[in-house]
Order: sequence, then structure tokens, then C-alpha cells
Amino acid sequence: MRTATVPPPRSPRLGRGWYLAAVLSAVLAVGMCLLGWRQADQADRIAAHPVRVEGVVTQLPTGGGTYSAVSYKVSGQPHTAAALPLADGAKVGDAVCLEHAADDPGAVRICGDTYPQPVGVGLARFSVPVAVVLFVICVLRIRRHRRALAVRSGQGRLAANLALATGALAEGMPAITQGKRSRRRRRAGGRRGAH
Repeated sequence: MRTATVPPPRSPRLGRGWYLAAVLSAVLAVGMCLLGWRQADQADRIAAHPVRVEGVVTQLPTGGGTYSAVSYKVSGQPHTAAALPLADGAKVGDAVCLEHAADDPGAVRICGDTYPQPVGVGLARFSVPVAVVLFVICVLRIRRHRRALAVRSGQGRLAANLALATGALAEGMPAITQGKRSRRRRRAGGRRGAH
């Protein structure tokens, strides 16, 4: 007699997009945190010992991903600051007032500004919470999927064990019933022979 094999229940597949979204959101959160921390660190160093210099606009920002550039000199050494927030109507060759840290000429900002790149700080303040929330949602979804898989695999094992037990019992039943029948026949035959 053939045993009926019960196929294990299909486990739902979780798309790779959840894992990819979790990784990307974590990378975005860490990157934006580093950007905000760097801006805050430079602002603190400039505010501790500000040194004013005059810079010259050498490049204007365009829509093609090109940032502004301002060149300036510190102790006779040329430096260039990129992505500084220039005033509206600024032109190449215009003079710009800059403040740099006394211990780091590369940490520079426009005079009167708090951060070297305020847009980056604003972007970090907005994007870090969003990225963290997205990361938490993805992790919770992945954990929920793994728990569901563990439960389904446990149910599949239970169903397989029940199927094996049922099959073994079904195979053993004819032998038991045939044995009882043969005993009954022997007893009946013996009684008939005695009469």
C-alpha cells in the first residue's frame, strides 16, 4: 500500500527589495550622520578661533551637478572651498568674505554663516530620521518573515511526521485484521470438526 506524502506548505518568499532597502537606508543614515557631524565639527573649530580672509569666486553652481568654488590664500598657500552658499547674483571674480579655523585652513565658511554648507546640514537633519525609520520598518518586516518561516517549517515537520505515522499505521492494519480473521476461522473450523 502506498503512503500518501503530504507536500510541505509553501513558504512565502520575501522580495530582495526589503533587504536592499534596509542596507541602503542604513548606509544613507550613516552617511548623512557623518556629513552633519563633519559640518558641526568644522563650525565649532571655526567659531573657536575664526580667521577672516578674502576669497574670489572662481566657479558658479550649475544644474549639471557643478558646485560653486571660491579660491583664497592662507599664509601664501592657495586653497579652494567648494559648495559654499553664495549670495544671489554672485559672479565669477566677485570678492567673498570667508572665515576659516586657525588650526585648519580647509575648514572655511562664508562670514556670518554657522556652517560651511548649511544645505548639507539641513539635508542631514531631514534625511537621517527618515532613513532610520525606513531601516526599522525593513528590519521588522524581515524579522516577521523569518518568524513566519520558522512557524511554517515547524508545521511542515509536524505534517510530515503525521503522514509517516498514518502510513505506517495503514500498512500495519491489514496484518492485524488478517491475523484476527485467521484466528476466527481456525476457531470456527475447530469447532465444526469437533461436532
